[in-house]
Amino acid sequence: MTIKEQLIQTIETLPDDLLAETLKFVQTLQYPIRKTPGICGGAARIRDTRIPVWTIVAYQKQGATEAELLYDYPGLTPQDLQAVANYYDRNREEIDLLLAENE
Repeated sequence: MTIKEQLIQTIETLPDDLLAETLKFVQTLQYPIRKTPGICGGAARIRDTRIPVWTIVAYQKQGATEAELLYDYPGLTPQDLQAVANYYDRNREEIDLLLAENE
């Protein structure tokens, strides 16, 4: 049995209250970039934080390293930074516009 199969089997046995929380957590891992009206002006942000994608991209363009970003934002993970890079690759025009607006 693979790890994925074991995880699914374990999740399926959870009581309803834990199942809902677990599914929310899994969704956060799968889709770490969110847009929510009224939070960060509706801009794409990382998970449930108030850290917009454009902010991280701005620091990276200024030369910030992954280690510096993780130090300055202790709630972020390397996976979050990869999600930012992936989002920026797919939504470059959107993020570049926000960068220009916030210079």
